[in-house]
Amino acid sequence: MIHCLDECTFVLLGATGDLSRRKLLPAIYKLVADQRLCKFAIVGVSLEQRQAQDVLNNARQFITNIDEKIWNQISDSFYYHQMDFYDVKAYGELKKILDDVENSRELSGNRIVYLATMPDHFAVITKNFAKYGIVNKSNGEIGTSWSRVVYEKPFGFDLRSAKKINSEIARAFGENQVFRIDHYLGKELVGNISIVRFANRLFEPLWSKKHIESVQIILNENIGVEGRGAFFDSYGIIKDVVQNHALQILALITMEAPELLIAEKIRDCKANVLKKVRPEKILLGQYEGYLEENNVKPGSKTETFAALKFSINNSRWRGVPFYVKAGKFLNAKNSSIHIKFKKADCLMRICPLPANYLTINIHPNEGFFMELNVKIPETQDVVMPVKMHFSHVSEFGPNTPEAYEVLLLDVMKGDHSAFVRYDEINISWKIIDRVEKIKSNLYTYTKSSSGPKELSDWSEEEKLEWRV
Repeated sequence: MIHCLDECTFVLLGATGDLSRRKLLPAIYKLVADQRLCKFAIVGVSLEQRQAQDVLNNARQFITNIDEKIWNQISDSFYYHQMDFYDVKAYGELKKILDDVENSRELSGNRIVYLATMPDHFAVITKNFAKYGIVNKSNGEIGTSWSRVVYEKPFGFDLRSAKKINSEIARAFGENQVFRIDHYLGKELVGNISIVRFANRLFEPLWSKKHIESVQIILNENIGVEGRGAFFDSYGIIKDVVQNHALQILALITMEAPELLIAEKIRDCKANVLKKVRPEKILLGQYEGYLEENNVKPGSKTETFAALKFSINNSRWRGVPFYVKAGKFLNAKNSSIHIKFKKADCLMRICPLPANYLTINIHPNEGFFMELNVKIPETQDVVMPVKMHFSHVSEFGPNTPEAYEVLLLDVMKGDHSAFVRYDEINISWKIIDRVEKIKSNLYTYTKSSSGPKELSDWSEEEKLEWRV
């Protein structure tokens, strides 16, 4: 039975930004519509001078099938405050506004602070939110309100900046209050990776170098930087996508079995396997026309495409290649994982047999399928691969919650299972530091293609056929 969780105040920093209007405000709307959130306030904070209703109206277009009664409830609960994050006195003003809002709406003081800002601002915001008591060190002990802080990815720019931010956080808050978000971990099919591995007896005995030949992780987008030129040009696809999404998926696929499928045990196992990950080979690309995008630096060498090969130096995976392909303005939007099993010994006249695959489609057509070899009718021993398919929509319907709705709900519950711990962040940046030391040319590619034409030679050297 669905029921409302604790009341709370959402403090959205970066409220006028793309993430807030496209994802966060629609996610809060859905929590209210689903009656998971009944008593609340939303305080949007940003540098721009805006009216509260203007901020909300920018988000309205990203909500489908709006119920006006629910929308009016959101509108009545939304407040906007213009603020410069580097004006120390402004934090005292924000504290007073929050206290007044909570008193007037008879809220208990539970707060979710969401930093939907550039990571450059994380340290100063963290320091002053602690200093002015906007976030206290309570996490819901008996008789107290709780405060929880969500940091949007990317968490830092490199290992040094990530450590600096984590150091500031450690001084300000308890680790149990901190939620470092990677929205891919809120996607239903990503959350199912551990369940498929550890809740099905047939997979775990096969989950090693003895039976798996290679793994592909594909994170393709069919759009460009979409007005985020300044941000993306500072990061590139490796820091924006590979450092978080791809490495988190890799860790879930390859980690050892946790004692229990609970937050800290899962995060321990992910951190342990990430320590063993090594980059082996890369190929980088940039789509034609990227240099004409708004706010992209002249002559920028920022990559919009990357193909990478990783290895894992442990007894389970030594010798198995893990391939990652991620890019913008490719020919199709596709997020998927392809696990290729070693070919069966061939006892037939027609050999070799096709390999078996387990594919996890994160988007589109969310689901799993196994490719098994079967005999073609009216033949003696001619086989072909067929798909045994589980469709998430067919089984559970089309109304599965979006990732941000799931993750905000987890923050409200205080559940860290789908969030990234500080040591995972540091280890991931160490991996990316190693990636950047591997020299690679930057190749151009046409929009809506499969990537640079040089990818064909790169893949041929690896004896690799990309699944998408």
